Amino acid sequence: MANKDRRYLLTPAGRHAWENQDLSVPEDYRRILWLMDFHGKEAVVGELLRRYPAKVLDEWLMEMEQLGLIEPATDDADKSAFSARQADRTGTMDQATLKATGQAASEHLTHTGAYIAADRLSTRPPQSKSPSECVVLIVEDDPDQLALAELRVGMAGYKVRLATTVNAFLHSMLDDGAPDLLLLDVFLPDGNGFDLLVKMRRHAVLGALPIVMLTSENKPEYIGKGLLLGADGYVIKPYTKNILADVIRRVLKHDGGA
Repeated sequence: MANKDRRYLLTPAGRHAWENQDLSVPEDYRRILWLMDFHGKEAVVGELLRRYPAKVLDEWLMEMEQLGLIEPATDDADKSAFSARQADRTGTMDQATLKATGQAASEHLTHTGAYIAADRLSTRPPQSKSPSECVVLIVEDDPDQLALAELRVGMAGYKVRLATTVNAFLHSMLDDGAPDLLLLDVFLPDGNGFDLLVKMRRHAVLGALPIVMLTSENKPEYIGKGLLLGADGYVIKPYTKNILADVIRRVLKHDGGA
């Protein structure tokens, strides 16, 4: 029987397998690696048991250990790995660039309520599907803000999916596939939107997914960080229906350009 309290860490080989969608690794294994990486230091077996029979999961995890894709995590190793991930995401970011990027975008946001990363969008082809065919996944934990965003995205003519946590986002991606655009809050009950953004951007298949930060975090350092980590746009709460609709259209190039 699978141990619900056991934690695992991805090895470098395991991270490479899911980030690059290595076809030599079975699809189910890549899905498990995806869940483990996004859950970080939390126990993941309980989540996996919702998807796979306990006996099957035990055998798969044993084989994944033998293949060098995962390793059991002790408390010390888990904390060390978490610290290393944080250092990798933030410690190498050039502070001068962060400040300059954040300040410039912040000034623009003050006047318009939104910022578009035009340089990122310049090489992206227009979305071929019509707005009514496109799905926008909103990741937001505040019920009022979630309802407001759902209403405004729907009024703009787009289909909507909702997630209130990182975990719900993961299962939405696994069960329903990738959306056409992701609206992402920064602070979530079980994670951080910036961390999620980093992991999405380094994924070989999902790395180009349009992502817009939709948040009340309006400090220049937050704005700069989001843009440098790969956000296509940044919208500050409170916002209007027209502002959000315009950002979505521009990021998906439904208006003919960035």
